[in-house]
Amino acid sequence: MRLLKLDDGEFSLIERIGKIPPFAILSHTWGAEAEEVTFKDLTKGTGKNKPGYAKLRFCARQADQDGLKYFWIDTCCIDKSSSAELSEAINSMFRWYYEATLCYVYLADVPNPNDPTSTVESAFPDSRWFTRGWTLQELLAPSSVQFFSREGELLGNKKSREQQLHQITGIAIEALQRIPLAQFDTAERLSWAARRETTVEEDTAYCLLGIFDIQMPLIYGEGQKKALNRLQRKIRKSLTPALVVSTNASWIVPFERNPRFTGRESQLAQVKEKLFAKDHTAKIAITGLGGMGKTQLVLELLYRTKEKHKNCSMIWIPATNMESLHQGYLNVARQLGIAGWEEEKVDVKKLVQEHLSKDDAGQWLLVFDNADDIDMWITKPGSEQGFGRLADYLPKSKQGCIIFTTRDRKTAVKLAQPNIIEVPEMNTEAATQLLDKCLASPDLVRNQQDVTTLLAELTYLPLAIVQATAYIKQNGIAIADYLSLLEEKEEEVIDLLSEEFEDDGRYHNMKNPVATTWLISFEHVRRRDSLASEYLSFLACLDPKDIPQSLLPPGPSRKKEIDALGTLNAYSFISRRPGDHALDLHRLVHLATRNWLRKEGLLAQSAEKAIVRLEEVFPDDDHKSRGVWRTYLSHVYYALESHLVNKDGEKILALRWRYGNCLYKDGRWKEAEESFTQIIETKKRKLGADHPDTLTGMNKLALAYRRQGRWDAAEELQVQVIKMREKTLGADHLDTLSSINNLASTFWNQGRWDAAEELQVQVMKMRKKTLGADHPDTLSSINNLALTFGDQGRWDAAEELLVQVVERWKKTLGADHPDTLASMNNLAFAWKYQGRWDAAEELLVQVVERWKKTLGADHPDTLASMINLAFTWKYQGRYAEAVQLMEKCVQLKRRILGNGHPDLLSFCAALDEWQTEHADSNASV
Repeated sequence: MRLLKLDDGEFSLIERIGKIPPFAILSHTWGAEAEEVTFKDLTKGTGKNKPGYAKLRFCARQADQDGLKYFWIDTCCIDKSSSAELSEAINSMFRWYYEATLCYVYLADVPNPNDPTSTVESAFPDSRWFTRGWTLQELLAPSSVQFFSREGELLGNKKSREQQLHQITGIAIEALQRIPLAQFDTAERLSWAARRETTVEEDTAYCLLGIFDIQMPLIYGEGQKKALNRLQRKIRKSLTPALVVSTNASWIVPFERNPRFTGRESQLAQVKEKLFAKDHTAKIAITGLGGMGKTQLVLELLYRTKEKHKNCSMIWIPATNMESLHQGYLNVARQLGIAGWEEEKVDVKKLVQEHLSKDDAGQWLLVFDNADDIDMWITKPGSEQGFGRLADYLPKSKQGCIIFTTRDRKTAVKLAQPNIIEVPEMNTEAATQLLDKCLASPDLVRNQQDVTTLLAELTYLPLAIVQATAYIKQNGIAIADYLSLLEEKEEEVIDLLSEEFEDDGRYHNMKNPVATTWLISFEHVRRRDSLASEYLSFLACLDPKDIPQSLLPPGPSRKKEIDALGTLNAYSFISRRPGDHALDLHRLVHLATRNWLRKEGLLAQSAEKAIVRLEEVFPDDDHKSRGVWRTYLSHVYYALESHLVNKDGEKILALRWRYGNCLYKDGRWKEAEESFTQIIETKKRKLGADHPDTLTGMNKLALAYRRQGRWDAAEELQVQVIKMREKTLGADHLDTLSSINNLASTFWNQGRWDAAEELQVQVMKMRKKTLGADHPDTLSSINNLALTFGDQGRWDAAEELLVQVVERWKKTLGADHPDTLASMNNLAFAWKYQGRWDAAEELLVQVVERWKKTLGADHPDTLASMINLAFTWKYQGRYAEAVQLMEKCVQLKRRILGNGHPDLLSFCAALDEWQTEHADSNASV
């Protein structure tokens, strides 16, 4: 092969025998012989005045712009005086165009598109280039084809004009997309050239050599008829017989075409692209979650492929288990008429393999559906039905393609790597179309909100959609009625999703319902990876979303853990969240797994194991562990709500106690109250009302009441606890003092400041005596006393105490500890009422930012400091900023505390007053 190169304004020919560098290639229509620049012209330095020289300049300029040093033009890169070289070039030309980096199509009869009077769009389809025989391969072979006007202006490319090129030429879009031409039968490929012409009559045949991937010697002078006859003989000899001669192609497929098939065009295109490799048996695996529509996708593929390749045999073998597979092989052997298939001890799989591996078997596409059990394929079975590994029985033929459908990505990789195509979750548009097709009733889908909600509830799973629509139609109910059934208890939802339904596109001996479709997969997992099965059972007892991997019980080794999660991911049961170490368990798989465990009598045991594991890893309410327990809270809640576990067990009580404390620290006081109430009921029943553990729970419940503004209920409970603790522990016991301190805080909330002060002074003195002045409990007492001083108007005394507390907190706990920040907030509060607004603002800005960082923007403690800051701005006369911040705080407070909380009512009143004042001040201006 020779390439052209432009050096210092002169073209030179470069002989390339070894590795060919990146190059551009020109496609054009020849002018008169005397107008084109020839090989002889270039070697002698002539031809610069010929009209064809402009093509060389154009090609050189365009290649240079595209970063290519070399280019090829047929007029001058072939020495046509050598018949041997000409023959080699014509037999190699398709490959050269295929290997070119870019192909420039120079359309000499299409004007400049930038000319206002240009008729480029009408001239383009009428170009002579579309009528020439040689330009057919020049359109199909290259990966990138760019079209240019006679002035060298870009007109688009093969991709951008794909639909138009299909209409002009009649060539299938798939062929324009470079799908192997072997996938198109002889008649179709010949039809692409039917209306094309060549200057030399024999070239009518020779220009098709690359289209059929054959080679033959050129005999100019033999005439068009003889050349075409030789071409046909070569085709019959070298290409798939099924593509040339009409054969008795077999159709061994158990299902009719699915009229409800929807979407999946992207996956179908991916499979088509990989069908029928030229030099080996193509193997493709379609993988995805059970019920995602893998079988229906392949079924649609077969019907579409049959329309295009009428002489291709379509063969379908169910591979659910060895029995179904053996029966499938027997059926195939019978329908193909393979001799000896009826013999008792014959290895029918071997017969089918040998038959399909023969050249005269024609083109075939073999499907193994539900190939989920990898052991069937790579393990040698017993002698009763086979004599070797199933994988060893796969036929081999350049004319064939094997497609596996499997729920297990690991099986897909072992059987068909690298041709793995995953079937993802349906998008909303496709799922809606499927629902419409299944219901076939405009009235049922008129409420778009119900449709959207139903699809989300069914996780856009095709099988679930088909099942739901079958139930809706059978029972004559609306979508809203079905949604209400999905809101029932778990057992009733399982019953709903276990409803059998008729589906002609699924096997009659297999379970159709969503709730049971994964049972066989669960058994596969349990048999081949015990840790994966253990993990699946554990995950089924947690909330299915955002599960930290740190919750999983440790496996025998890190590798075993990775393998187990890999197995669950391979079956699409779980998905990994990008960027963190968290998992999601598919919601319907979660439900089906619980159903499976219940049927196996293992659900209660799994729930107990989950409680034990959570109790091991769930931290206490230390603020340093906040990030951990926040990610665990939803899963602990799910486990605690299970009615299958012993509510009185020590593990569950310990877990519920820490759970309630963490909720309390996070400002979720109503939820904390529920947890503490359950603990108290259990402790009273097991230990008695006056047991220290019971009193501890009552004390914490009273705190939850107080934070919710239920001060009378808090006071009543705190008085009970104090009396019992004084009786059982003594008046000076630290637990008793803690209860008295809490009662004082309740008095403070009620505005009973003198009573609060009396108790707080008592507690502070006792704590100083027993614990020391710097103990956190002592400092907490001093902080509370300072707040009381403030409400009594004794701001200087309050400030003095708060300054001490803040400094000691910083020293002992650090500047970002919640107790330190709370005291800093209180100090700013004191400064505000002393009129030291700038100092108060500076401190509050620090506190708010630190609260947001440690607790979040919507935590009650953060909001308290934000409200304090809003009051400070108001006192500074910054009404607009104060109102805006208070509006935000009130909105968040209402969401967190509810409309009846006393604090919210107080802040709403303040906001109304501020808004009125702000409006009046604006009006006066």
